[in-house]
Amino acid sequence: MYTKKVIQHFTNPHNYGKIEKADAIGEAGNPICGDLMKIYLKVNKNIITDIKFETLGCAAAIATSSMITDLAIGKTLDEAMKISNKTVAENLKGLPPVKMHCSNLAADALHNAIEKYKSKK
Repeated sequence: MYTKKVIQHFTNPHNYGKIEKADAIGEAGNPICGDLMKIYLKVNKNIITDIKFETLGCAAAIATSSMITDLAIGKTLDEAMKISNKTVAENLKGLPPVKMHCSNLAADALHNAIEKYKSKK
């Protein structure tokens, strides 16, 4: 059902945790399945220098959160805004169709954090 890459990111998630005094915190959730994601950003000169996540959800939700942090770190805010749910799923070597909404949540949480950061500046 899950690819090796999804299982790797679920069992050993990258960038898990909370950033104290984050520059922005983005959130996304799905009330139907109960998944909830938070993405924490540190930004310096328009570049994401640190990113962490906290996710309450299934294996796919945790794996997509982990993957999006890997994809976003070191990117400019504009580059990170272009990371889509499709990009997340492709980098995980696919997700079951019933779990594609998890990649939407990961992208939404990242985009929400970036929008909050930009609205402060």
